[in-house]
Amino acid sequence: MQEIGKVTHYYGKVGVAIVALSAPLKVGDKIKIAGTHGEAEQVVDSLQVEHQPVQEAKAGEVVGLKVNREAREGDTVSTVEG
Repeated sequence: MQEIGKVTHYYGKVGVAIVALSAPLKVGDKIKIAGTHGEAEQVVDSLQVEHQPVQEAKAGEVVGLKVNREAREGDTVSTVEG
């Protein structure tokens, strides 16, 4: 498992986490979002950079990511093998 970013904001009404990436991320990757309030795994269904849908994002970019559960500022995002 590799940490690839941190949640900087969460929009509860639409279920979207804003993640500052430190490594690449693409649609189809399996990720884990973990923090003090638990953790959850999911497959990345969609990514947005500056409100535009993308298939992948590079390290250093900030992405919008649809999440299956509430995320909090400071939660870590990691890729999961398999």
